[in-house]
Amino acid sequence: MDETIAGVTITPLTRHADARGWLCECFRRDELPPDLLPAMAYLSMTLPGVARGPHEHRDQTDFFVFAGPSDFRLYLWDRRPSSPTFGKAVNLVVGQSRPCAVAVPPGVIHAYRNIGAEPGLVFNAPNRLYRGEGKHEPVDEIRHEDRMDSPFAPE
Repeated sequence: MDETIAGVTITPLTRHADARGWLCECFRRDELPPDLLPAMAYLSMTLPGVARGPHEHRDQTDFFVFAGPSDFRLYLWDRRPSSPTFGKAVNLVVGQSRPCAVAVPPGVIHAYRNIGAEPGLVFNAPNRLYRGEGKHEPVDEIRHEDRMDSPFAPE
């Protein structure tokens, strides 16, 4: 399957394991373009079988890290009319079996579902502050999951 959507980057991550456990670099400032440098970071836990999204952002790029535990099915839909991959949909497995960082630019609808048997962690380091400086701005999110007739539904 072709996993390419213009502007989405999928970077394999390397786990460095020893007797204590493992360590995985999530990102390095010297490997990211300046417009992707994180403005904040958060960690979420998703229970088995649960989906988050689909939604998209007008200005924000999400920088997700799926490193385990558990696996997720990541869904991406390119709804940007000016994109060379406009209309393309991609889904792929990421997480424990395929640790990676995924940058999702504005206008790409995204969702993920925990397809593993245990709670899974997802780290996100977006390049915009949630609700802006001091949390005084509108949320930069178009929530397709709130629409019963949404054509963007994770399976």
